[in-house]
Amino acid sequence: MTNISAVNDFVVRFANVNGTGSASANTMFSKAIFRMGIPVSPKNIFPSNIQGLPTWYEVRINENGYLGRRDGIDLVVAVNPQSMQNDIKNLKSGGYFVYDNTRMLYEDYIREDINYIGIPMMKLSMDHFDNPRTQQLLKNTIYLGALTALIDIEMNVIKGVIQETFKKKEKLIATNFQALELGFHYAKANYDCPLDIRVERRDNVGDHIMMEGNAATALGAIYGGATLAAWYPITPSTSVAQDFEKYAKRLRIDPETGKNKFAVLQAEDELAAMGMVIGATWNGARAFTATSGPGVSLMSEFIGLAYFAEIPVVLINVQRGGPSTGMPTRTQQPDILSSAYASHGDTKHILLFPSTPTECFELTAEAFNIADRFQTPVIVMSDLDLGMNSHMTPPLTWDDNKKYDLGKVLSAEDLENMEVFGRYLDVDGDGVCYRTIPGTHPTKGSFFTRGTSRDEYARYTESGEVYVRIVDRLLKKWNTVKDYVPGPRLFQKEKSSEQGLIFFGTSNYAAREAMDILKKQGIKVDAMCIKAFPFNHEVEKFIEEHDQLFVIEQNRDAQFRALLINELDINPEKLIKVLNYDGSPITADKILSKIQPYLTPAQV
Repeated sequence: MTNISAVNDFVVRFANVNGTGSASANTMFSKAIFRMGIPVSPKNIFPSNIQGLPTWYEVRINENGYLGRRDGIDLVVAVNPQSMQNDIKNLKSGGYFVYDNTRMLYEDYIREDINYIGIPMMKLSMDHFDNPRTQQLLKNTIYLGALTALIDIEMNVIKGVIQETFKKKEKLIATNFQALELGFHYAKANYDCPLDIRVERRDNVGDHIMMEGNAATALGAIYGGATLAAWYPITPSTSVAQDFEKYAKRLRIDPETGKNKFAVLQAEDELAAMGMVIGATWNGARAFTATSGPGVSLMSEFIGLAYFAEIPVVLINVQRGGPSTGMPTRTQQPDILSSAYASHGDTKHILLFPSTPTECFELTAEAFNIADRFQTPVIVMSDLDLGMNSHMTPPLTWDDNKKYDLGKVLSAEDLENMEVFGRYLDVDGDGVCYRTIPGTHPTKGSFFTRGTSRDEYARYTESGEVYVRIVDRLLKKWNTVKDYVPGPRLFQKEKSSEQGLIFFGTSNYAAREAMDILKKQGIKVDAMCIKAFPFNHEVEKFIEEHDQLFVIEQNRDAQFRALLINELDINPEKLIKVLNYDGSPITADKILSKIQPYLTPAQV
């Protein structure tokens, strides 16, 4: 048997039981590797019930900074009998299977082409700790200690992480150190350490931090000027509202009075949450809600109201597997069409597609400016992988001199000098009307609005001619938006191939790795990461310049491809589907397997 041999380039999977306290140990593992200067990408794969079912924590270690999920597992730490047979099956040939040998393995769990490393985790814990709950929890730290020896994690680093993790519960530090040492010394005494698969200190993370996208989104809302979050709990968006409240308690408190300068409202359902946001923004606040696909479905009626009445709204959609309840704890990008055209009738909504926590922060903050400027809903399209997993990302930065773009808002003086105010008049010819905050002037301006058809002066009408004028102006505004939303990221200064990749959101990680692999094979492929809908002229130009384009997305029905075809009137044969929808993040291997039959080596 040939053992897997690798330094700083392998995948570790922890197979645990949900609700057994393994999350802390697994997180400490990834933090320790990161603090040794090695890029890591952890993925928490958990069930939708509270506890008792299998859960996995997968960590890709790659010193070159490839942060997308990778096919194949090199080392498994298996402590869950329920999933053990499949965990053994999923291990690559020559890989390492670390398990609790307090009990013997079944004969049919034995593979001749992998390495078995037994650590009596539960026995060691029971021999040294009295409390049954403590024994269960410290079993996790014991396998962390064994890994410290097996793959050569620096002991001072892992101890530092433990100290930091339990700094508010100092009594737990000593017992966790003891459990760590138990696992470490057992592995050292019984196996050749380190293994052929190990880590080695590098300086490849620079000033980067590890952060969840939902936390970055919450901070983006704070810095974007939001003072109200109205929400209803739903996986995987719940922590956006929770983190907003956490950060607001630090950053939105009046220093003189100590009173809150923010509000967080948990509504009775998603529709009510959106109604609260519309009411707040109509009255001049910056407000948002966070949800996932099922919530967008429930909010659709109010989203249509905000579009037609032209009220600024920011919605965070952290996408998950669907339809219906679907796979609520698995990642996908399945809400493209339902978000772009949410509500009945002719509607189009601005979508922003962050790829990293830094972009979650920046695009969420910018979403409020866009919503105010164009008086319309803006939907930030995150997903479970980005939102709930920690990602290596540059530090978040903010220019304190930056001013909010409130758009066309009239003052009391403006209204006083006007003979007649027309809420839906297109004064400047860009489709964007002037608005007022209720109460700005005692008698002039907007105080109420309606979702029914009305004329330029907000007077109710069912005239077909007037209706056509209003909805055509909304389309004119939509075309104005194209020059304002963030443009795509192009990965070449000028065209170098007749073929190109189109991707967005978290597909960015795997797509960029696939590009590097193709480059090493002598194959040139241009690439574009799209940041926003509507698609601007750079997107159109890229598509026009290439004969064949591979559209990478994580849903079954190629929704992003359909959006491109529908909006830009593209020949469907030009756009090749590259799809992944099993609930796991797409990998570079998956992308390459789909596009390689179409590729030819570059001409030298």
